[in-house]
Amino acid sequence: MTALVVMPTFNEAGNIAHILGEVLRHAPEVEILVVDDASPDGTGAIVDKLAAANTRIHVLHRENKDGLGRAYVAGFEWALARDFEFVCEMDADGSHRPEDLGSLLAAAGSSDLVIGSRWVSGGSVLNWPASRKAISRIGNSYARALLGSKINDITAGFRVYKSQTLRSVDFGGAVAHGYGFQVEMARLVERAKLRVTEVPITFIERTTGVSKMSTAIVAEAMWLVTKWGIARLFRG
Repeated sequence: MTALVVMPTFNEAGNIAHILGEVLRHAPEVEILVVDDASPDGTGAIVDKLAAANTRIHVLHRENKDGLGRAYVAGFEWALARDFEFVCEMDADGSHRPEDLGSLLAAAGSSDLVIGSRWVSGGSVLNWPASRKAISRIGNSYARALLGSKINDITAGFRVYKSQTLRSVDFGGAVAHGYGFQVEMARLVERAKLRVTEVPITFIERTTGVSKMSTAIVAEAMWLVTKWGIARLFRG
């Protein structure tokens, strides 16, 4: 197995060295690509030093902050150009536990997309208030209903794609910039009638740094899901 973890970053200087070390420790078979959007806090420079000392760490520097979706598109293209068999998505803030990565990779051999799910049996979320959990569940239910999806945690960002999956869908044409990108990618995979597996994970709210979530990101996702849902209705 050759697997690449794509990890977008923007101002994660306080987290990045620790999380990279933990990923490499818990998943010795993977390499990591950090896609840094010119973080003003020096995240990219920190990763440059780590990459110079460890051949399993790579860095892709982008000139501007252009959103999670475009960062993943760039990372996917980098991975496919180097013929990795599996491409993983993982946050840099510690919310995705490195010790859960192995179970996702184990399921990837028999699935086209594996999602680390908070909302299946065995999944959980730590340090979120009840209101935040309700918002996430409602958002997932809304997307599932409008898109006719069978995925319980369609907004989840802890994933493993087979390289063939990425080659068979038009990920480069994705329009979502924020976490709506996760919904958009799941939609493309399901529309291609590929196999999706959800593996339970424990999601932990970040304790260091600042969340990138914003009203604009939420609004973008809601608008796109609504638009795709309407289009699905008219297609019959």
